[in-house]
Amino acid sequence: MRASLRLGRGRVVARDFARLRLDFGTQGLSLDVADLGLGARWVSIAFKDENHGAFSRVELTAIVDGPDGPQGTSLSERAFGHGRFTWLGRLPAGTTALRLTPMLGEPGLSIAEFTVTVQSRLALVGRAALRRPVLTAQALFWRSVGKRVRSQHRLARALVPPGLTAYDTWVRHLDTLSDADRARIAAEVAQWRDPALISVVMPVYNPGVRVLEEALRSVRDQLYPHWELCIADDASTDPAVPRLLARASAEDPRIRVVRRPENGHIAAATNTALGIARGAYVAFMDHDDVLPAHALYEVAKAIRREPDLDLIYSDEDKIDAEGRRFEPHFKGDWNPELLYGQNYLNHLTVVRRSLVEAVGGLRPGFEGSQDHDLLLRLSDRLDPARVRHLPVILYHWRTAIGSGTFSDAFLARAEAARLRALEELVARRGWPHRVERGPLGFNRLVRALPDPAPRVSVVIPTKDRAELLRVVLDGLLNRTDYPDIEVVVVDNGSAEPAAKALLEKASADGRVRVLARPGPFNFSGLSNDGAAAASGPLLLFLNNDIEIAEPGWLTEMASIAVEPAVGAVGAKLSYPDGTLQHGGVVLGVGGVAGHSHPDIGPDDPGYFGRMVIAQEVSAVTGACLMIRREVFDAVGRFDAERLAVAFNDIDLCLRVRKAGYSVIWTPHAALTHHESKSRGKEDTPEKRARFEAEVATMTERWGPELRNDPYYNPNLARAKALFRLW
Repeated sequence: MRASLRLGRGRVVARDFARLRLDFGTQGLSLDVADLGLGARWVSIAFKDENHGAFSRVELTAIVDGPDGPQGTSLSERAFGHGRFTWLGRLPAGTTALRLTPMLGEPGLSIAEFTVTVQSRLALVGRAALRRPVLTAQALFWRSVGKRVRSQHRLARALVPPGLTAYDTWVRHLDTLSDADRARIAAEVAQWRDPALISVVMPVYNPGVRVLEEALRSVRDQLYPHWELCIADDASTDPAVPRLLARASAEDPRIRVVRRPENGHIAAATNTALGIARGAYVAFMDHDDVLPAHALYEVAKAIRREPDLDLIYSDEDKIDAEGRRFEPHFKGDWNPELLYGQNYLNHLTVVRRSLVEAVGGLRPGFEGSQDHDLLLRLSDRLDPARVRHLPVILYHWRTAIGSGTFSDAFLARAEAARLRALEELVARRGWPHRVERGPLGFNRLVRALPDPAPRVSVVIPTKDRAELLRVVLDGLLNRTDYPDIEVVVVDNGSAEPAAKALLEKASADGRVRVLARPGPFNFSGLSNDGAAAASGPLLLFLNNDIEIAEPGWLTEMASIAVEPAVGAVGAKLSYPDGTLQHGGVVLGVGGVAGHSHPDIGPDDPGYFGRMVIAQEVSAVTGACLMIRREVFDAVGRFDAERLAVAFNDIDLCLRVRKAGYSVIWTPHAALTHHESKSRGKEDTPEKRARFEAEVATMTERWGPELRNDPYYNPNLARAKALFRLW
């Protein structure tokens, strides 16, 4: 293996990896480049990971030695398939190392090539002008007026290579096994001792013979050989089906078939298949779907890494009658709040067999949502630490007409079964909540407030801009139906007569208190002061540019925030034109964090309905954040010293999660946000320096967390949280 540094116009200095210090630590592979003088230079970096073949996902990070120790800046590398990556841009000043980190939880990297080429600025401008002339012209203009940061940003955007642009291209480059991949997997499995037996259970009833043949073949073609296929023929009336099943079982003793005497539908048939399973784990598969060749290998590999796992699930896509793959579902990690609303886990779902048997298997009468019902019952017993999401597509769900999918043909009955499954969960757990049909037919859990309802203390930092504050105060005091509200307005030195008059008038209302806190703007400090002066057990931090859209929003947030396992709650915030501003926060997006689904329209449900269902997220915006006072005090409040303005809400939520609480975003508390009207932009050298210091604080404090948001997916782009590949 070699690393090389190319300088100027083709002049090459080659260096063996042995001469460049390498660290294989818990954060991946680190290449020491301190003596190469790469800081603040435009370079291209190319490398190849041979350890993971087509499925390699690697993060490239530049390490800079700062006053508070090493700090990392993620470089948005481009994947070009089969382990190959490239990056082109300007490295941060003072770069001392380049770090490579596998993003799919794999323990090792095998870098066969690593090339750094120092680029001529003139050549880069020429290349950028050919690709994106408008952006290049903007870069040259900002350079001419001394705005180097803006110039560098636009030049970097103009230089972005085309990369992969469609799902079929992504599949070809990043999700297709090569001969080398197959050989690597076979060699690895051959060395395993005591491999786990995985029982694939398949209910069968009158599928098309061709699609059933394809389903059976996909199991027989598994690169992991330690499986059994347990089939229950649910009294198929097409004589071709039992003939095909008999032939398959005769050809491969791992295929075992039992024929039911009468049709009992999918739940009963699946239970029959479960009854002949012998493996420690069962994988659920429909009679017309397809497993990729590495599916059971990936599952078995996860079990070998973590033998205590109880539930494993993967990403999936759809397949049409011609075998074309489309509509991939790249999922997040375990999210019980989201599971209440939809069965986001299926498919591929693999469960410890003893656990399935302990809850009684699938239940007849829940057809169409029988898997969702099973997962909700399993969730009563699951330890989140023993659930693992594999961010790899391991299941192809057939959508061809005539495939016999129950929930397509009987959607209303499937929705009713899903609703009943959640109602029974609520009853089992003794909750006083109710369940109702939510948007698009998904479940909605409507929590009950304690009686009496706890006081909500709303903390609003503000300065001047009376026209904004007047709207939010009117919404809180006159347009919100919550029974016990206290408003603490923290005035950061208002000087405008209209603002002073409004504050004086508002303070006459017994529900409103005004705290005078003049001085430099410090959102964290102002919010902490407001919380200290508040009297309620529930704290709601609210921007002064929020407009109340409907009366029940605060009840929705408070009913979630009072739950002992919940640490913080966020709301759905939209711009005045109805486009989405905040749908939860995704870590690592844009460097530190970014809002989920930014700017989607008011009628857009988001990625697989994510923006119409309550769910756990990594963080929510401080523009509207509710938290119990006991949790707020226990985790140390907002960081007023190092995160005065930016990222204080993200930092708080991460500390809340580290303390063991969940952070919930709900679309059923909807408000309008006139974002940043009251404070302005980061448009001065002082503000930019402060912002850069806050970025450094977050990367130093939360580097590993920012690299891997559990509720996003490493296959999705991180420039923005648009839930797209690029």
